[in-house]
Amino acid sequence: MGRLQDKSVVITGAGSGIGRAASLLFAKEGARLIAVDRSEAVRETADAVRKAGGKAEAVIADAGSEKDVIDFIGAAVEKYGRLDAIWANAGISGGLVPLAEQTAEHWQEILRINLIGPFLAVKHAMVHMIRQGAGSIVCTASVAGLKAGASGHPYAASKAGVISLVQTTAYSLSGTGVRINAVCPGLIETGMTKPIFDRAKDRGTEDKIGQLNPLKRAGQPHEIAAMGLFLASDEASYVNGQAFPVDGGLTASMPYAGKPV
Repeated sequence: MGRLQDKSVVITGAGSGIGRAASLLFAKEGARLIAVDRSEAVRETADAVRKAGGKAEAVIADAGSEKDVIDFIGAAVEKYGRLDAIWANAGISGGLVPLAEQTAEHWQEILRINLIGPFLAVKHAMVHMIRQGAGSIVCTASVAGLKAGASGHPYAASKAGVISLVQTTAYSLSGTGVRINAVCPGLIETGMTKPIFDRAKDRGTEDKIGQLNPLKRAGQPHEIAAMGLFLASDEASYVNGQAFPVDGGLTASMPYAGKPV
């Protein structure tokens, strides 16, 4: 029996990176998936899951659109009869634009996807989960939501908002049996961070990627997916309202570049 055997799960941002890794891992552990992304690449994710013997349906949708969120959550309930977990993972970086050059429109789009998207997932998933008396909501935040220096301003603000959303929602769901938690990735090699890795390769400084964390390396999508799997599963039945850094130890201290003792 897998850790998510026969559980109905929605994963957004499933077209690449963390979302694709999570889709493959969750399906391997027995989940029945609705994989969501606004990119056609989500079809490749669902195909990969099915080729590995899992169950997945691809849905092309915008995680920041309330209509789309209602539709893909409804699709999970209609197809699988219930909704056991949702991972609100979809997000955009917004790049590194100087503060004085940022626009309200730039902020609005980042907040729409990164923060309003998880809110909509919570709002429409919890109805089904409360009715069942159980469910797990996982949101992708970031170390950028915990401390400064890891991203641009609107991205960091959106992820700090996700952490607050998780904390406040945990209390709003008191007594319902529904849990909510956040994963806070550090520097992970995905499509979103590709420019960072490409610039390092161009400069010949690949060995310095991740140098500020004690593990001295960047993370991989499957390492974030593993934390999400735990939080979505019944193994985390007493874990609620928390934000977990998965960052090689980066947020364990102030940045330190000295020699190990």
